Amino acid sequence: MQIVCPHCGAINRLVDGRQRDRPVCGKCKSPIFDGKPVQLDSVRFESHLSRSSIPLLVDFWASWCGPCRTMAPEFDAAAKELEPDFRLAKINTETEQALATRLQIRSIPTL
Repeated sequence: MQIVCPHCGAINRLVDGRQRDRPVCGKCKSPIFDGKPVQLDSVRFESHLSRSSIPLLVDFWASWCGPCRTMAPEFDAAAKELEPDFRLAKINTETEQALATRLQIRSIPTL
């Protein structure tokens, strides 16, 4: 299976079933799974979406959004629980407006 490093974006190959063995990136040597949502921009989003073998759960949010701030701690907790079976990511719709428009994100928070 392939996993995109959340730190440097390198694509790492893992033997299926070895995700829980605390793998590190072959390029930057950082943990591939650290139990935190990954902050993505549109380029990194496309890489994680198309090059990784695990499902991607994305929180589309904005800093001014009260419900987004309320949900953030639960989303962080979910990342600790769901990794390495899922990659949780956050995309700021204020800085990634073109991506939000392309994906038809009309309200936030949206998962």
